[in-house]
Amino acid sequence: MNLSRRHVLVGAAAGALARPASVLAQEPRRRVLRIAHLTDVHVQPEKRAGEGMAAAFVHAQNQKERPDLILTGGDLVMDAFGATKERTKTQWDLWQRTLKDCLATPVEHCIGNHDVWNWPRDGGEPERGKRWAMDALSLEKPYRSFERAGWKFLVLDSTFPRGTGYVAKLDDEQFEWLSGELAATPKSTPVLVLSHIPILAACAYFDGDNEKDGDWKVPGAWMHIDARRIVKLFHKPGNVKVALSGHIHLLDRVDYLGTTYLCNGAVCGGWWGGNYQECEPGYAMVNLYADGTFDSEYVTYGWKAEG
Repeated sequence: MNLSRRHVLVGAAAGALARPASVLAQEPRRRVLRIAHLTDVHVQPEKRAGEGMAAAFVHAQNQKERPDLILTGGDLVMDAFGATKERTKTQWDLWQRTLKDCLATPVEHCIGNHDVWNWPRDGGEPERGKRWAMDALSLEKPYRSFERAGWKFLVLDSTFPRGTGYVAKLDDEQFEWLSGELAATPKSTPVLVLSHIPILAACAYFDGDNEKDGDWKVPGAWMHIDARRIVKLFHKPGNVKVALSGHIHLLDRVDYLGTTYLCNGAVCGGWWGGNYQECEPGYAMVNLYADGTFDSEYVTYGWKAEG
């Protein structure tokens, strides 16, 4: 029997409509962006850390499915917080030189507590505080937003002074900015948040003897002390899909009120001394999809510490 082209097309369309929902659900998602999240590099001249940093970046960029974008998650240098000016310069020079030699992928940076050069309480150098890190990373502000492939990215600044140390939080100015960014973002646009210190994490409970006095106590420098209001803010629009962090050097996933919080280990592992607890040196590969979903995998890159 001869069939016209019109009959064939109509028949094909009817067949597609007749397919069970279970079959349609199995059709592959369309990936729009592949991200390498490299956090807590802690580069320094000692312990072959520059070599390890280069190995991690090269490994990430040579994946069979290469990343479209690299996100660095803060604590990029070993420690500027309590370092001299000379030591801080040595570390940032090593960071910039190593990155220039091995980077072939667009990159966006986040500032960590160890990237801050003291606080502007002593001396009058303009580089004190976050200014040095911002200059080294070519950042106009320590927090910002940008868009890629239909996703919105919100990069936060987690570190604020408290006494001679720091606390993880957003100041009022940054919180108002974040509220405005989310309010101005269509609910159909999925959002990824990047911070150095976790907004919400399970592994923070195990980063020390936090239960030794009979109650669980997580310091405000290890997880956002203002997590309640941030989590509530994320829940309201319902399109904040995933929040990436580092800081703890451990790996976990917390799903809470519709947002997934991923703490993604550390490139340096235990500060270039091997594993930190059970977590090997590594980084995360995160796939973002057009439908607002994502998946993530922690990738180790075979780094072996000295001796």
